[in-house]
Amino acid sequence: MSDAYGQLLDATIQHLEDLKARGVRHVAVAPETLAALAKPIVGRDAPPGRPEKVSPPISDEPAARPYQKTTAAPVAEQPTLLALPGETVPASAPLDPQAKAAAFAALRERALACVKCPHLASSRKTVVFGVGSIDAQLMFVGEAPGADEDEQGEPFVGKAGQLLTKIIQATGLSRADVYIGNILKCRPDTPGQSAGNRKPTADEMTTCIPYLHEQIDLIRPKVIVALGATAVEGLLGKTLGITKLRGTWKTYRGTPLMPTYHPAYLLRNQAMSEKRKVWEDMLAVMEKLEMPISEKQRRFFLKA
Repeated sequence: MSDAYGQLLDATIQHLEDLKARGVRHVAVAPETLAALAKPIVGRDAPPGRPEKVSPPISDEPAARPYQKTTAAPVAEQPTLLALPGETVPASAPLDPQAKAAAFAALRERALACVKCPHLASSRKTVVFGVGSIDAQLMFVGEAPGADEDEQGEPFVGKAGQLLTKIIQATGLSRADVYIGNILKCRPDTPGQSAGNRKPTADEMTTCIPYLHEQIDLIRPKVIVALGATAVEGLLGKTLGITKLRGTWKTYRGTPLMPTYHPAYLLRNQAMSEKRKVWEDMLAVMEKLEMPISEKQRRFFLKA
């Protein structure tokens, strides 16, 4: 590698680091730039007789919004958005299905081997990564695995999970159509207790939630449903409480989010009025997803 090339590479890396320090999270790269970068390096080390090619510089200007196709004008080729180190490619960039599956598999392997919380890693039986379609339009996020989930390695398989499955099926979907995950991938340890669960700590949620962020960024659901107060707290931070928040649309990482009660709450309080509240939240989710809703579905949990 020539001295000039090394200096150019160092300058480029420093430029990107400076952009990141100034808050720039993505850079726009023209298609011709990518094409030039794909060509063999030409210069003093190249065969004689070929002119030296210089790639256009990377711009720190924000990328233009995707062009909306109309009949009046042709579609212009758009810049490619490249993420700076440690950042996520924005939702507008398409994901190749094979690359998406490979990235998801790699993420799963990292999560399964995670020991960032030694006390949880030493007490868990399994890491409960998540289950469902990685192409799902609807994603459910719960609190943390319980005893049944820790045993089986799948979220929402106990009594609360069975009720969640019934709720999903009532919308016309199945568990295989959606994606189900948790704020925590490990069951919170309960030292000195032979049974029961505990709420994840703020530090535990902060440590584990980057895995969920990557899941959301790869799946790119159209709607997220947060199940219960702890899931809402993990996603949105300290809030007014689930009673006041449920049924009101929020936004999480650019995705519409519907807070609702955890299925375990409905097992403790089986009043028709409480079931109806959760179902009204799901009707709003179905409308947001433009799913067909029958008159029978609209009347679920209403007094005759």
